Amino acid sequence: MTMRIFSENVSQTEQAGFNFARTLNAGDVVWIFGGLGAGKTAFVRGMALALGCAGPVTSPSYSLAHEYAGRITLFHFDAYRLNDTEDLLDIGWEDYLLRGGVCAVEWAQRLNPLPCPGRHVTIEEAEGGRRIDVSEQ
Repeated sequence: MTMRIFSENVSQTEQAGFNFARTLNAGDVVWIFGGLGAGKTAFVRGMALALGCAGPVTSPSYSLAHEYAGRITLFHFDAYRLNDTEDLLDIGWEDYLLRGGVCAVEWAQRLNPLPCPGRHVTIEEAEGGRRIDVSEQ
């Protein structure tokens, strides 16, 4: 499955995340690629709403991971401060996978190689907004 969405603002980026997350199941992994200010966290906010998660969704830049309980638990990671895939494994990545929620990882481009398959979401600036590409990997 490949999907391309154009977003003109934060609300549309959140809506894109919401629509995307309606296709997810417990145990799915979402690798989110994009630069600073691309809209990665806005996309995850939309995902959280679709998964039934309550509360404010913020970037886990300093804590590295946030957990949001819902119909399906969302584990939200930020790899910006990680050096490589080994650092992700060191913070308990495999334990999160075993818990059966959806794992969403911002700054996935910092991890090479990715530790497991998943859906790829790439958010890039485009004239007048953002282009969001979603693909299976």
